[in-house]
Amino acid sequence: MSKFYFGGAPEDLSDDEDNLPWPKALPREDFLSEEFDAPTYLSTLSERHQTLEDLRSDLRERSQALSKELLDLVNTNYEQFLSLGSDLKGGEEKVEDVRVGLLGFKRGVEDVRLKVRERKVEVEELLDEKKGVNKQIALGRKLLEVDARLEELEDRLMVASLGRSVNGTDEETWSDSDDEEEDDEDLPESNVGGANAKKLQQLVIDCRYVEHLSKSVGSDHPFIVAQQPRLQRVRNTILLDLNTALKQSLAAGETGKSRVVRILGSYRDLGAGQEAIKVLGDSRSK
Repeated sequence: MSKFYFGGAPEDLSDDEDNLPWPKALPREDFLSEEFDAPTYLSTLSERHQTLEDLRSDLRERSQALSKELLDLVNTNYEQFLSLGSDLKGGEEKVEDVRVGLLGFKRGVEDVRLKVRERKVEVEELLDEKKGVNKQIALGRKLLEVDARLEELEDRLMVASLGRSVNGTDEETWSDSDDEEEDDEDLPESNVGGANAKKLQQLVIDCRYVEHLSKSVGSDHPFIVAQQPRLQRVRNTILLDLNTALKQSLAAGETGKSRVVRILGSYRDLGAGQEAIKVLGDSRSK
């Protein structure tokens, strides 16, 4: 016997037959949800006190009731259903117009996309060109700096390059140097030549900087290759000055030890340690 009823329990059933509560009718609104899913909904009915056959019967009755309602709805609105087809006549032209409009819009979008792609390529080429120009500017600045620093070293060392003579721009600096050399004669023997050693050390630092700057540009660059004779003359002149200063300091004996150490450090910085060893050897052999 079915255990499901839309109303209460029948009065003619005895209390001994079943003491379980009678299940309520399934709410109609549960089936009207837009997210209704049959398996999910049935899984929520596992705790109903109702047999599977009764549940099937209830759902079957609901399906028949909905079919009858749908039939009544169609019968009631029969004329409206018949006129629906005639109302849709001529819609093909409207659909075609919309389709043509969409195709035109699609072509317009493709044209815009193509122009954007072309502009992107153009911008990338311009950016690459800008990077190349910036590199050339940076290279030009380095080349100018190499030339300016070489010229400064030549002026300080009184070295004339091919095609140019000492311009004397640092004449005031070297006059100060001469004054310091004259002042050194009046200083105690422990400070003999100290100022000259400092200036030689600075010359070595500047020369090494020019060499490093030249390497950063590239030793095979035509301008750097053309400056190698100038750089070599500057380097040789500094070595001659270092040799002279070292010999004088060695001749000073104990008073020139501190200067010897400083000059040897300049040899090391210039990468001319073998030259310093040669000068030391010649001094001891005398």
